Amino acid sequence: MIDVPALVEQARGGGPRAVARLISLVENAAPQLREAMAALAPYTGRAYTVGLTGSPGVGKSTTTAALVSAFRARGRRVGVLAVDPSSPFSGGALLGDRVRMQDHATDPEVYIRSMATRGHLGGLSWAAPQALRVLDAAGCDVILVETVGVGQSEVEVAAQADTTVVLLAPGMGDGIQAAKAGILEIGDVFVVNKADRDGADATARELGHMLALGEARRPGDWRPPIVKTVAARGQGVDELVEVLEKHRAWAEAGGELAERRRRRAAAEVEAIAVAALRARIGDLHGDRRLDALAARVAAGTLDPYAAADELVEGVTASTGPAGA
Repeated sequence: MIDVPALVEQARGGGPRAVARLISLVENAAPQLREAMAALAPYTGRAYTVGLTGSPGVGKSTTTAALVSAFRARGRRVGVLAVDPSSPFSGGALLGDRVRMQDHATDPEVYIRSMATRGHLGGLSWAAPQALRVLDAAGCDVILVETVGVGQSEVEVAAQADTTVVLLAPGMGDGIQAAKAGILEIGDVFVVNKADRDGADATARELGHMLALGEARRPGDWRPPIVKTVAARGQGVDELVEVLEKHRAWAEAGGELAERRRRRAAAEVEAIAVAALRARIGDLHGDRRLDALAARVAAGTLDPYAAADELVEGVTASTGPAGA
């Protein structure tokens, strides 16, 4: 039997085991999840969430580790949510970010959690929003969310972060990939990592030109800066932290931070509601209502949209508001 109130109290005190168990409840969609989220809700909304994304090989994990060091030097408590791709065969994940962040593994003020996508597209795990709530309630000042290597559709991190950092590296064709992927639209800060390599200046210039071409900003709008780093040696990381702090201050002053968090909450509520409806409809397989509607669609006496409307109406009417 899981004692949720005790777990929440231990997590608020920074207990790593309690935080781990709460995130496991999230990942497993355990029956106690609703109770846990209700208990955590009053203690959330304080942490600053930074999302890091970019193509595989640009140094996301190394940059994340360097940022942990920089924030810890400033006395911040840091949570890391590192998402790795799941194997399509076993469903498991290497969770290699743990290996790259061993220097912080024994720091009680740093909590690192690796999560598998479990087939979820978008660069994040489906459980990420609730996991972020757990880390927030556990007293993290800053939460770093590192996504799966981003492709042309995996830009979901922007919906989960207060500030989104897009990493690129010279010699990887990242400029063209960024233009294709919609990455330019989601980035609040751009980082050209591995800046000691040939072509780093050219990559930064190319990125600057692309950003200028795509600009449609009003006076006072945030203009994404480009920071050059060598994360493996810590070079440029302090400058990156300063830029992150500037973006946070701008977002707080103009109401952008509150609006992003409102949109994030709306998307989270919608996702939970859609999942609940999908589960109810899934329970109808073999049900006479669904079979009858399917027979009418197959016979051509009813179109599929009208059938779907009738099915949804029937499902919601049968459960009522109390079943939501």
